[in-house]
Amino acid sequence: MNAEVTITINGSAHRLQVPPRALLSQVLRDELDLTGTHVGCDTSSCGACTVLVDGNATKSCTMFAVQADGCSVTTVEGLASNGELHPIQEAFREKHGLQCGFCTPGMMITAVQILERNPSPTEEEIRSGLRGNLCRCTGYHNIVAAVQHAAATSGGE
Repeated sequence: MNAEVTITINGSAHRLQVPPRALLSQVLRDELDLTGTHVGCDTSSCGACTVLVDGNATKSCTMFAVQADGCSVTTVEGLASNGELHPIQEAFREKHGLQCGFCTPGMMITAVQILERNPSPTEEEIRSGLRGNLCRCTGYHNIVAAVQHAAATSGGE
């Protein structure tokens, strides 16, 4: 038997019927076609599925959709506004904070939380904040540079 949930996703309320054991990542990707939320490991190890749930970076592959009932969820698709890239998206583009791009949505979402909590993080604080997100391509240098760039262009240091 399905459960009814209401989740605000990227600013729009969605009333959904979901199986009780459906993961938030599955509902986002399969029911709502928000495929920017990547699933890489299903064990919360890689961070590719990270979304903001009520402002907190959350690995959606380990959260049931029913747990998000009444919550506000932001995916990478919800970062841009009125056709304008979010500062973190622009910074990743500007500083080439990606290679294959698989980890990029989760990195961006986590970076948004880092900058919301500390608008002027040090390199060490950025690296620490990103520790739950794995990248197998970049060596993190350009990702860190992108977060620093976003901080600088958004009013941080």
